[in-house]
Amino acid sequence: MAKLPDIREELPIPEGVEVSLDGAALTVKGEKGEIKRDFTHPKVRVSIENNSIIVSCKNPRRKQKALVGTFLAHMRNMFKGVTEGFEYKMKIVYSHFPIKTTVKDNQFIIENFLGERAPRKALILDGVDVEIKGDQVFVRGIDKEKVGQTVANIERATRVKNRDARVFQDGIYRVSRGG
Repeated sequence: MAKLPDIREELPIPEGVEVSLDGAALTVKGEKGEIKRDFTHPKVRVSIENNSIIVSCKNPRRKQKALVGTFLAHMRNMFKGVTEGFEYKMKIVYSHFPIKTTVKDNQFIIENFLGERAPRKALILDGVDVEIKGDQVFVRGIDKEKVGQTVANIERATRVKNRDARVFQDGIYRVSRGG
């Protein structure tokens, strides 16, 4: 079997972003905040050289090649998060019963969903900010995964069960996602 070429990808660090590496834990600081993430893998190495991050792998197989790309994508998302942040927009839709939504501590509370007496609740992850304006819900944060998971939690909390989904289209749905 022939020796595979080594992979060495370079990701430049943007202006105004501070990066430090402690073992395999990468910490990214910017104007919006700080994100820390672990990039541990036995074959893939992460290092900082000349104001850029180097992700390398010796004699990689297909999975390690894919993992190098995944690591770089996560790092780009971290850079974007600490400089611009992430914002998802959601819309409250109802046709039968008016839905009342509130944010209390780390929970998004949905009351009167399909006329139910007990309120439905969705978890808001740490570092994520939820704002309600009329029938719009704005979910903001610097960690893309936490913001996306909070949006998914809210959508899942308003899933319609035991009814015809074509008739009962009530819920809170993601309208757009962006930077």
